Amino acid sequence: MARAKLRVERVTKRFGGLVAVDGLSFDVNEREVLGIIGPNGSGKTTMLNMMSGAFKPTEGFISLSDRQISGKAAQTIARAGVGRTFQLVRLLPGLTVLENVVAGAVFGHRRQWGQSAKMVALRMMERVNLNISPNAPITELTYIDQKRVELARALCGEPNILLLDEWLAGLNPTELEAGIDLIKTLQEEGRTIILVEHVMGAIRSLCDKCVVMASGAKIAEGSPEQVLADPEVIRAYLGDEDE
Repeated sequence: MARAKLRVERVTKRFGGLVAVDGLSFDVNEREVLGIIGPNGSGKTTMLNMMSGAFKPTEGFISLSDRQISGKAAQTIARAGVGRTFQLVRLLPGLTVLENVVAGAVFGHRRQWGQSAKMVALRMMERVNLNISPNAPITELTYIDQKRVELARALCGEPNILLLDEWLAGLNPTELEAGIDLIKTLQEEGRTIILVEHVMGAIRSLCDKCVVMASGAKIAEGSPEQVLADPEVIRAYLGDEDE
């Protein structure tokens, strides 16, 4: 039986009277790709924010390799081995491309400094097909290259778990195909990945299993084929035909 790399146990997040995540539980095994899907506002990014330490759960626990990480500071969780990208790309505008990527090596899971950090950053830039000058300012980048910088920065920390929050959103068809291929190669290298995504083609081709959320709760879990054929999932996305 596969051993869980990351475990979410009865996690709830409340913002005042709003329950954004409601008693969610699931496991992610080593080298597995898990998709978290659901309609807008279903709590997917809130769940990722709790895994990465941006939010603390109101109730429940999140553990990484059997060590509780929920409730710890974001930098502590990053150093424990959780790397992430964001729904809205977050880069450091006053720094060059290389300096942005180096930050992942300095502050990530395997902390590196100086020339060592620079070499890792250059290798990760190449790994994500970022074919631009390392000294280029962030302001000159296309949208897909901004996403590549953020992904390279996350990979520089050599995370145990990689969280991708709608990394494929906003890409044109050519960029989307290249993005799916890139994530697939990261998957083939044996990385453990959790992705929040609305692109169903990517979910089908990349994910080993999916958790489907609606109104903060889990309504289905299983393979992409199983959950996308589930009547409750279809209703959550499309509504009730009788209505």
